[in-house]
Amino acid sequence: MRFTIIGAGAIGGVIAGYLAYQGNNVTVVDINQEHIDAINKKGLTIETAQEPIVVRMDAITFDQLTKMADKQDVVILAVKSQHTENVMNQIKHLVGENTVVISMQNGLNEQIIASIIGNKRTIGSFVNLFADYIEPGLIQYGGVGSLYIGELDGASTVRILEIQNRLKAWGNVQVTSNIFGYLWSKLAYGAILTATATVDETMEHLIADHQNRELFVEIGTEVLQVAEQLNIQAEAFDDWDPAIVYSPNKERNWYVIHAQFDELVKRLQTYKKKKSGIWRDLAVHKRKTEVSEQLEPVIEKGKQFKLELPLNRKLLKMIKELESGKREMGYHNLNELKALIGN
Repeated sequence: MRFTIIGAGAIGGVIAGYLAYQGNNVTVVDINQEHIDAINKKGLTIETAQEPIVVRMDAITFDQLTKMADKQDVVILAVKSQHTENVMNQIKHLVGENTVVISMQNGLNEQIIASIIGNKRTIGSFVNLFADYIEPGLIQYGGVGSLYIGELDGASTVRILEIQNRLKAWGNVQVTSNIFGYLWSKLAYGAILTATATVDETMEHLIADHQNRELFVEIGTEVLQVAEQLNIQAEAFDDWDPAIVYSPNKERNWYVIHAQFDELVKRLQTYKKKKSGIWRDLAVHKRKTEVSEQLEPVIEKGKQFKLELPLNRKLLKMIKELESGKREMGYHNLNELKALIGN
């Protein structure tokens, strides 16, 4: 089984590194020529909380991949959400009868992939790990989280179990019959982390502050309301339990909610990565984030059920203004959001 991993950044780099480290046949692909050159010259370095590992693997540019003719075995798509459709259209000639494409991305990209190559060749995945691309040839792996994979129809298949076994090179990979339950749960969790990116402060600091927690709960609840209307059961992961947070009628057990957020803060304190990837895109890379691709589908689906989602609409507007330079990071952003819930 050959793995072709498109996107050698945070997620793709970590997964590729651990697969190759355990002897799997891995080719990593990226548009960054310097990154590819560095990997070919001295290997990919993954900096962990313990000690760095250096892994050798084949590395090619995306342009080189598109000029290939051989059908691929397992393609792991780890590019930014906004590039999904373009990438898939450029590599669909490499997708054969037995090729599978796994989306290891944020958002609901499985649906985009399946629209191009079909459900049969598409596998969903939920990834929650904290990592960052630092420089050519170097990925900082900030904290272990969870990785679930699943057929889109929830079936247990021979191929999903074989892929699970290979991916165990990374860690405790699990198969789920409810992949969309994890993806929607992460959308709610991710919306909260997106709100933290509007302030130049660590995630743990902002989540630890009790004055911010009602806002975070309301942001997550808006997303989970849409999931409920779609008859999707949101799943718990990594000290995040959507069932504890979700309460559209605001009948909440704040003792239990605070306990969950406190556990989440403890987890974040163990991570080397202290700020979200969205914050890094805004503050360091000065580039467009994935937030539009994550929140716009939620907002659009909400319209079908007459759900306004005012907090997520405002949050999306803020991120776009931060991307364009029309807004600055600061606590005033959280205060604007709080004003929408009367705080």
